[in-house]
Amino acid sequence: MRNVLMGALLLLASMLFTSLSMAAENEQIYGTWRLVGYTQTDLASGQTTNVFGKTPHGLITYGRDGRLSVLIVKEERPKPASLGAMTDQDRAELFRGMIAYAGTYTFTAKTVTHNLEISWNHLWDGTSLTRNIKFDGRQLTLTTDPQPRAQDGKPVVAVLTWEKIE
Repeated sequence: MRNVLMGALLLLASMLFTSLSMAAENEQIYGTWRLVGYTQTDLASGQTTNVFGKTPHGLITYGRDGRLSVLIVKEERPKPASLGAMTDQDRAELFRGMIAYAGTYTFTAKTVTHNLEISWNHLWDGTSLTRNIKFDGRQLTLTTDPQPRAQDGKPVVAVLTWEKIE
């Protein structure tokens, strides 16, 4: 009986430690992060490109409720004179120079999966984006596994670097 009790206590302690450890990991991701870099590396050539310029703008927010929102825009975007004066070409350029979506997320120590409910690009609605995740102080790095580049299908790895907003 004593061995059974000791085994149960050890199991309970292990579960509590795991739960506390997961809660501490989750604390790292909560909050709003500002984009400081967005690159893609072509795996065949090794060439790295700043996707939205050297200083793209963006915010990502991970809520305690398991919801997220993301907005990323190019460093330089056209600025029409007014809403009424915008042309279809202006709208297309603005669309090409941004990424925006919202939904839920799941987080482990090594990955975060964004489950998209709504997106600037309707093709992404209902999809999931899994990113490898790394924390370094106030910096968060999200890295894709190799994937085909939208423009030409060449395999690339994207790296998005974020800084915590305090």
